[in-house]
Amino acid sequence: MPHISIGTLIDVFSVLGALFAVWKGGAAERAAALVVIANVIIGQTGQFLAPDSSGLIRLVNDGLAALVLLAITVRYGALWMGGVMLFYAAQFSLHSYYLVTGRSDSDYLHALINNIDYSGIIWCLIIGTIVAWRGRLRRGRAAKAAAQATI
Repeated sequence: MPHISIGTLIDVFSVLGALFAVWKGGAAERAAALVVIANVIIGQTGQFLAPDSSGLIRLVNDGLAALVLLAITVRYGALWMGGVMLFYAAQFSLHSYYLVTGRSDSDYLHALINNIDYSGIIWCLIIGTIVAWRGRLRRGRAAKAAAQATI
């Protein structure tokens, strides 16, 4: 049986969640999905190209992703984006703590918190996509009913 790390599974889950957001989400969900996809690509590329600096690369990558998502949150004001911002604050704090204290970011606690936190970010995106999709369907049905009522 091939060995697949949990980190790889979470990256696949992240990309699939982001693709779902691009497919069924609104403007805010699509923009956030593109940020998530870029975050995964940069994170994986940095891990392979500069493994010695992977902690710093993850810190900068997550910081930039949080900054772009903050702009998206301010622009669209979606409730689920508040959850994403809280998760990214925790993510950034985690990376900062390990960088400042000089601890190795390859320990179990870091992996556990990082995986739970990043999964929470993706779940917020998926839930926001479902809410936006259902809202569009509801508005479409209401508009169709209103059009039939005027005929």
